[in-house]
Amino acid sequence: MNTQTGIPVVTIDGPSGVGKGTISLRVAEQIGWHILDSGSLYRLTALKAKQSGISPENEDKIAELARNLSVEYRQQGDSLQILLDGEVVGDTIRTEEIGNLASQIAAIPTVREALLQRQRDFARPPGLVADGRDMGTVVFPEAGAKIFLTASAEERAKRRYKQLIEKGIDANLHDLVIELTERDERDAKRRVAPLVAADDAVTIDTTQLTIDEVTEQVMQLLRARYRF
Repeated sequence: MNTQTGIPVVTIDGPSGVGKGTISLRVAEQIGWHILDSGSLYRLTALKAKQSGISPENEDKIAELARNLSVEYRQQGDSLQILLDGEVVGDTIRTEEIGNLASQIAAIPTVREALLQRQRDFARPPGLVADGRDMGTVVFPEAGAKIFLTASAEERAKRRYKQLIEKGIDANLHDLVIELTERDERDAKRRVAPLVAADDAVTIDTTQLTIDEVTEQVMQLLRARYRF
């Protein structure tokens, strides 16, 4: 239970490519709760900055973009439709370019401040499954259940490579490993809200597990906690 709002919150944090988005959607669908893909807010800010020609070094302008994002989420079973300014963004925000830009933007304190309350406002009855990097440590520190997913950089790169190839997007596995490793280091070392498991989070290494197996482990934890 999130004592700040009285609304139950489950946080699922972890690095890029660990599967937290898919797991969060499956869990939210099974228990009938709302979903927050917090990483998409930073990716949407990055996309908006790119479209507007604003450099990530221009922190004031980036923070202004974050405060005024027009975002809508539509949960559709095992997928999440995201709209920016009323337009479906699709895979536009899932490119490596936008992901890396989002990682840079996420390190800007004023941007994180601008998006903090917006993220907390997603907590609505009957409950929220929040997916991100600092959901359990910063955004919802009093969440009733916290999960932290991990996997090796090599395995995450393989998953990402497979996704890109299936979508007809050229990719280089070696480059993906390097990009993920660099992003992990940047996210872990940033001054504000570094990527780290909350002290009371349950950590699950997904390297050798399927999506179904990870989902079941998370559901077992939630059944024990919330008596689903």
